[in-house]
Amino acid sequence: MGKSEVDIKNSKMKKITIIATFGGLLFGFDTGVINGALPYMSLSNQLDLSPATEGLVSSSLVFGAAFGAIAGGRLSDALGRKKMIMVLAIIFFFATLGCGLAPNVSSMVAFRLILGLAVGGASVIVPTFLSEMSSKEKRGRMVTQNELMIVSGQLMAYVINGILGNLVDNPGIWRIMLLVATIPAIILWFGMLRVPESPRWHASKSKYWPAYTILRTLRDEKTAAEEIKEIKTVIDKEKLIKEKSKNEFTKPWVRKILFIGIGLGVVQQITGVNSIMYYGTEILRNAGFGTKAALIGNIANGVISVLATFVGIWLLGKIGRRTMLLTGQIGIVFTLILLSIFPIFLAGTPILPFVILLLTVTFLAFQQGCVSPVTWLMLSEIFPMKIRGVGMGASVFFCWITNFLVSLSFPVLLGHFGLASTFTVFVVLNILAIVFVKKVLPETKDKSLEEIEEHFKSAKKNNKIVSEKLIEEAK
Repeated sequence: MGKSEVDIKNSKMKKITIIATFGGLLFGFDTGVINGALPYMSLSNQLDLSPATEGLVSSSLVFGAAFGAIAGGRLSDALGRKKMIMVLAIIFFFATLGCGLAPNVSSMVAFRLILGLAVGGASVIVPTFLSEMSSKEKRGRMVTQNELMIVSGQLMAYVINGILGNLVDNPGIWRIMLLVATIPAIILWFGMLRVPESPRWHASKSKYWPAYTILRTLRDEKTAAEEIKEIKTVIDKEKLIKEKSKNEFTKPWVRKILFIGIGLGVVQQITGVNSIMYYGTEILRNAGFGTKAALIGNIANGVISVLATFVGIWLLGKIGRRTMLLTGQIGIVFTLILLSIFPIFLAGTPILPFVILLLTVTFLAFQQGCVSPVTWLMLSEIFPMKIRGVGMGASVFFCWITNFLVSLSFPVLLGHFGLASTFTVFVVLNILAIVFVKKVLPETKDKSLEEIEEHFKSAKKNNKIVSEKLIEEAK
């Protein structure tokens, strides 16, 4: 195969990656844009939001996302990855229009809930589509690009919010902030028209010739033929596994893994990361910045999230998962302690808003550089193949639900108790999270998936032996 043909195939893969990750960009933008829109929505001549309705408007998207993540995976299995991403693009477009034109709180909550279904669907379907389109050598890089597009989408939202908030002196500017997301939704829909369906999905429907035809446009013929054989072997194994997996959850060691997976999803959210990603502008305003200055300052949160994600990806190859997660959590607890102390000692001083901004940036460096990358990687590693689908689904669902509870309660806590007391709550939660990680989380770096599974099985056997010895001694 000539070099020019290799370049053509590589170019096709790049195009597929860029187009599909617009789903990740929309995920990031729609979760981040509310950050700068809330101060304007809350005005009495706009939606007149109270702290409770602020939390409801923000968290309704996250609640929808929990169910979108569950339904999205199943629908994409039935209808196809490409078709479902195009459906998501339509939902993104019309739900965004609904949010931007919402006349009152109830309609805003309803459209944010629908928008959440698309966000949750994108969180599952886009990475799946990318992993199935890519070769095994490039899979990690392609799927990671979606994570980068999510944080880039949040950064884009913060930048656009900052520009619009400072250039346009109109309290209704929040509507334009929200409506900007219709543009990437249009690009995603038209872009997906030119992208092939996942060959892995075709193969799952026993359509091996279409799968092979698509693979030939992306790989050389020999590689495409070998990959189809591998896919068929895996699909046959999965069918057997599905039949045998029904009774897996009766085993204590399997239930323990499920408990750890759900715990990891919860731990990632009780750090309070999304209180900053969704309410960063409100936090900075509460600390003493004006609305326009807070919108500009909040851009720093987006920048550090993107940079820390790059660092986190690099660190994963250098440091143990457990060590990296604990380091991130300890850094977060230390930062949260400072966030709960400085608002008391520096209250009313001009330096307080700048100190709070520095601490939120530091917090995000630990979160996006250590905690988030490890969470998603370990969730993909700890579940045996027999329960991977159910285990991941349950963990992601609880992750979104915890996100919902945090984002719903944060503005209420902030409004009633102030910055110091609100962050003290997160200090307590994260100390409990550190205890959880130290007590139950194994190290998975440099271990095969089979070795990880054997670790949990052997731990169960060892516990049984210890219990039997104690019973004997008691007799």
